[in-house]
Amino acid sequence: MKTMWWREMRSLLIVPMFRCLVAICLVISLLVFVESLYMNIVVIYVKLFKRKPEKIYKWEAMQEDMELGNQNFPMVLVQIPMYNEREVFQLSIGAACRLIWPLDRLIVQVLDDSTDPTIMEMVNIECGKWATKGINIKCERRDNRNGYKAGALKQGMRHSYVKTCTYIAIFDADFQPEPDYLQRTVPFLIHNSELALVQARWKFVNAKKCLMTRMQEMSLNYHFTAEQESGSTRHAFFGFNGTAGVWRLAAMEEAGGWKDRTTVEDMDLAVRVGLHGWKFVFVNDVAVKSELPSQFKAFRFQQHRWSCGPANLFRKMTMEIIRNKRVTIWKKLYVIYSFFFVRKIIVHFFTFFFYCFILPMSVFFPEVNIPTWSTVYFPFMITLFNAIATPRSFYLVIFWVLFENVMAMHRTKGTFIGLLEGGRVNEWVVTEKLGDALETKLLPQVRKPRYGFLDRINSKEMMVGIYILCCASYNLVFGKTLLYIYLYMQALAFIIAGIGFVGT
Repeated sequence: MKTMWWREMRSLLIVPMFRCLVAICLVISLLVFVESLYMNIVVIYVKLFKRKPEKIYKWEAMQEDMELGNQNFPMVLVQIPMYNEREVFQLSIGAACRLIWPLDRLIVQVLDDSTDPTIMEMVNIECGKWATKGINIKCERRDNRNGYKAGALKQGMRHSYVKTCTYIAIFDADFQPEPDYLQRTVPFLIHNSELALVQARWKFVNAKKCLMTRMQEMSLNYHFTAEQESGSTRHAFFGFNGTAGVWRLAAMEEAGGWKDRTTVEDMDLAVRVGLHGWKFVFVNDVAVKSELPSQFKAFRFQQHRWSCGPANLFRKMTMEIIRNKRVTIWKKLYVIYSFFFVRKIIVHFFTFFFYCFILPMSVFFPEVNIPTWSTVYFPFMITLFNAIATPRSFYLVIFWVLFENVMAMHRTKGTFIGLLEGGRVNEWVVTEKLGDALETKLLPQVRKPRYGFLDRINSKEMMVGIYILCCASYNLVFGKTLLYIYLYMQALAFIIAGIGFVGT
């Protein structure tokens, strides 16, 4: 009797529900694939027809005027926000002070929110050292950390000397621009009055540190090569990366300046400036050295912020975007659908839910057909697009897929929290920098506490790993497909992450 009841319930309720979930995933799979294909077609167009920014916008090298001298160079403010950056503050301050620009037309502003007295003193000494070399450098501090990075940048803009500047370059504490950075980016803003932002690409000094940093390099290279390049070329709009960019001060002020309502103040500012009709340009040929988080815990916190913040901003700005009268309906559609909905919201849900829940669960529902195009062809194409962005890591592509699926769990959780404004929606944990750019450390290092095996256990990854492992074993024993090969690999990836054997 119980067996009959279960069969009835399975055929009338459970199987139809599972079919419905599969159908939803197939639709989303199509949306994600089309978006990825669209971005890569734009990138191919850019490469084939050599549509570099210098061909789209006017660009002329800055020249010293015989009569005016340096006065024809605009005033540029370089902002470096930091918080207890013991390992890297010398790198960022030194790189900013070495920028080639007339000394009387450059102000370096160090926004130090440090709470460690020793680090504060070291920052003071470093700023003093460059001041003696003729650099106009200011070290500004607050008596609180309200608004975190956005609060520091907002406070920094209130100083009187900022009003003398026309453009503002921003670099996080682990970023090291090349000396010619301003010479290559500022002319875009000078000669094109419609441009508000020039964004440079990131280059990673510690990409070879471990397998996890190699995976991050592949993802971020694709972000710049596809997302930023296509957004810049087709729509003159993309998300500001929070660093390695130069802003037009007038555009920032027109849009209301920095706001700390989310943990993605950079994206918030970019969307508001874009809605005022300003254009952005991404310059792929200009690369700024930076550091990737090499510890799994630090990377998880970073990914939480990078997924939670955009989702929360989407919740807060959707109606503002719809009601906007300054831009075309097509640009509003692009921002809402492509920029936010597909790339920042559903891609995380889909990746985790389909590949780590639905696909493993399908071994118990052999009567539900999941098309090969959704499990093989589309994923293969999307993976290929990503791998092409970092050719030297092509042989790691399988590891990258498995690792991205693991991280999709954290991104999905962060996205949920952002959309629902949960308890950790405004959590900001500064990504720990280890100074991996340095072969010889400039400062004495603080010994990090050693953690035992149990302290490294990540329960969520372990639970998902065990679930997928059970599904794989069932498929091996009772199934008629080879799905268990993928499931065993994915389960192993989750379990490895679960026991903390990821990163350094």
